[in-house]
Amino acid sequence: MFSKILIANRGEIACRVIRTAHRLGYRTVAVYSDADRDAPHVRQADEALRIGPPPAVQSYLSVEALLDAARRSGADAVHPGYGFLSERADFARACAAAGLVFIGPPPEAIEAMGDKAGAKKRMLGAGVPCAPGYLGDDQSDARLVAEAQRLGTPLLVKAVAGGGGRGMRLVRHLDELPAALDGARREATSAFGDGRLMLERLIDDARHIEIQVFADRHGHAVHLGERDCTVQRRRQKVIEEAPSPIVDAARRDAMGRDAVAAARAVGYVGAGTVEFVVDRDGRHYFLEMNTRLQVEHPVTEAVTGFDLVEWQLRVAAGEPLPVTQDAVRLSGHAVEVRLYAEDPYAGFAPQTGRIVHWRPHGDANGGARGGVATREGARGGVGAIDGARGGVRVDDGIAEGGEITPYYDAMVAKLIAHGRDRTDALRRLHAALEHTPLLGVMTNAGLLADLLRHPDVVGARMTTTRLDEWAQAGAPILQRPLPDDDAWALAAAVLARRDGPAHRSAGVAAYDLVLSHAGERRTLRVHLHGDGVEVRVGEHAVRFDAIELRDHTLRYAVHGHWRRATAVVDGARLHLALGARAFVFDEPSPLPAADAGADPRRARAPVAGVVAHVAVQRGERVRAGQPLVCVEAMKMEMWQHAGTDGVVAAVHVAVRDAVSAGALLVELDTEG
Repeated sequence: MFSKILIANRGEIACRVIRTAHRLGYRTVAVYSDADRDAPHVRQADEALRIGPPPAVQSYLSVEALLDAARRSGADAVHPGYGFLSERADFARACAAAGLVFIGPPPEAIEAMGDKAGAKKRMLGAGVPCAPGYLGDDQSDARLVAEAQRLGTPLLVKAVAGGGGRGMRLVRHLDELPAALDGARREATSAFGDGRLMLERLIDDARHIEIQVFADRHGHAVHLGERDCTVQRRRQKVIEEAPSPIVDAARRDAMGRDAVAAARAVGYVGAGTVEFVVDRDGRHYFLEMNTRLQVEHPVTEAVTGFDLVEWQLRVAAGEPLPVTQDAVRLSGHAVEVRLYAEDPYAGFAPQTGRIVHWRPHGDANGGARGGVATREGARGGVGAIDGARGGVRVDDGIAEGGEITPYYDAMVAKLIAHGRDRTDALRRLHAALEHTPLLGVMTNAGLLADLLRHPDVVGARMTTTRLDEWAQAGAPILQRPLPDDDAWALAAAVLARRDGPAHRSAGVAAYDLVLSHAGERRTLRVHLHGDGVEVRVGEHAVRFDAIELRDHTLRYAVHGHWRRATAVVDGARLHLALGARAFVFDEPSPLPAADAGADPRRARAPVAGVVAHVAVQRGERVRAGQPLVCVEAMKMEMWQHAGTDGVVAAVHVAVRDAVSAGALLVELDTEG
């Protein structure tokens, strides 16, 4: 038995666990790094303790710091969430040795399935189909190259101890293999402390289907149906849904049996997910087992009516599963999207900064727009998810005014919609994206909205690599959307009428207003008239009858037609959300701008992040295009290359240094 739970995690999953724990009467303890001192999970818990500086290796990955926090707070149980230490057998053992209940599977099960190569060997022995690959102990590059030649391309290089897409590289041509081995090994060592690799033949045109399993300490095990996680970018999931639109009852039963058998084979207890890839002919192949709660668990909760975190707590307390397999029923359809702080139109580059608007659970008066304000509720004593208000749920761990930092995952929130059928769920989710803008930091919200209406998504024709293929081909869906003339006019009108009364002198009826957006600069002619504004954009004129901006809610009328949007004026900057798209307009300073031209002699950090690798040293001669420094931010590695031939004059960073966007990394002396 336990009464106080320490959540060894952060962000939305920490908030998610805290809510269910409180509903069941448990006290909660949050932990935080210096970067998360003011984060929502810190405020929502009964207690919170600092565990270290921002880098995860010194805080959320520090077993010593977490156990010390449990000791100081008097916690008697630990929930690991997902990511970080959730799939580390040594952490589970350390918790047990400290007298703490680990709310997860036994360390032996984590170990058995955490070794991806060993897990595949177990599955092959149990008769579960697996994709061809190399699972051997010989980790020399020569052996890996020879095995890759035997398997043929395309193939995946994967970390044996990996998960969450870390330590994974796609190789379509054998000449890409050396760089893939080096990158995967380095990332795996950094993320998991284990650089061992395995090879796996890529199943082309595949779908990613996973089965949610649950087992207790009384010998019972069930599956709760499948989730379809096919829409991915760079092996990271973007959209998940339950049930899968391509899985029928017979396939569900077959995959469910294999998943439960896999769990039983390792003495599993608690929540787990068995992942499969399904080829174009409908054959499924074991991928891996994640020995934790998945990010996408809410879609399963929506269609089953079960609170999976509650199940975790009850099983950890020694209770049996609340239902048997024949009592599991799927109702309706649920779809989830992951809101990432990234620029999908610039290679999904991670984004950081201050959040100036984020109100998914209601406006300033406590109301909800579009039904996007649902939380967990109890039903039938099981603790189901209450989707009564619009059928939409938002799980987040961020707050307006907070900072998105480069130290952790780029995912900042999840939006989940439940409907009577798939069409219903997709429609509700699209509306939720439009009604839930995040402003201040760029996100993938616009891309998500476009995907939900793309024929390949609606028609269930996506594959795990389709989004990456679109990015490589420069497909229209990944071309940066630009504001039209009406949006420019609206931005000018808002700035002309900021804070209610006219921002300009009352004696000035018309003037030019210069605005810029994403490098484009325009001069707009503004005419003030009563409560309204007329804005001329070139030959295009828009007359606004009225402009009202109150507490980030923008209402405006054109020819008697009132519309609504979200806008935030932040100094000389306007953040404007139109539908699911966010635009940022600036009033440029009248002072001359500093020369911002790129200098090929200086390599700068593309985003705020942590230095993962330094490939050169002072005095070394380099060629244009040669890799210099790798900066990691939000699970993504970004190499900076020499812009010209030269000699390294200075290296300003070292591995594990935190750098800001634009920070000078390396300087070159050019030849001649």
